[in-house]
Amino acid sequence: MNARSDRTPAPAAVPRHELIADAALTLLAERGMRGLTHRAVDEEAGLPQGSTSNVARTRAALLEAAVRRLAEREAAVLTARERPGAGSGAKDAEAAGSGAVVAEALSLALHRYLSRHRKLLLARYELALEATRRPELRAVYDRAGRAFREPMAAMLAAAGSADPERHAMSMVAWCDGILFSCTAGQFHAAVPTRAALRASCAELLDGMLRG
Repeated sequence: MNARSDRTPAPAAVPRHELIADAALTLLAERGMRGLTHRAVDEEAGLPQGSTSNVARTRAALLEAAVRRLAEREAAVLTARERPGAGSGAKDAEAAGSGAVVAEALSLALHRYLSRHRKLLLARYELALEATRRPELRAVYDRAGRAFREPMAAMLAAAGSADPERHAMSMVAWCDGILFSCTAGQFHAAVPTRAALRASCAELLDGMLRG
């Protein structure tokens, strides 16, 4: 795993509000919700005491900042391009058809999460649970989630789905289940290969798109 991608970036690399939100995500992954305090964020970010309070005065504001930054970083994981010549699956998928293209894209994103960004996933689970207890955070969390559900529905519609909204729910649930099981659940001990993820995704898509 690339540990560097999970750590709080160096202070000079990002604006202060992003640095604080990144530090909050790191703390959520490493210490859980109880370990997230303004003082701890200052220390993790390498900033003077009081810096986090100046950006996010309340705990609710700090959590909302963390959710927004999580959505930005997850979007970067999903849209990152492979280096040229890495893997031949993409060209094979395009030749095979739209369902295979979806399977290729999703398997790449899932494998990237599991092999490089496990702490980001742990932070997401902490925030998801907290959102069930805080209506104001729930609204922010749900808005961030729509940025992933809506493109999924569009991708499935392009692949020939007769009911893209319903199928999107199934695909998102499957992706979430894979990520949780391989990060914090029964299959946490080993990252599945990208080929295995692609095959499982293709099997699910085949059942959806065949009808």
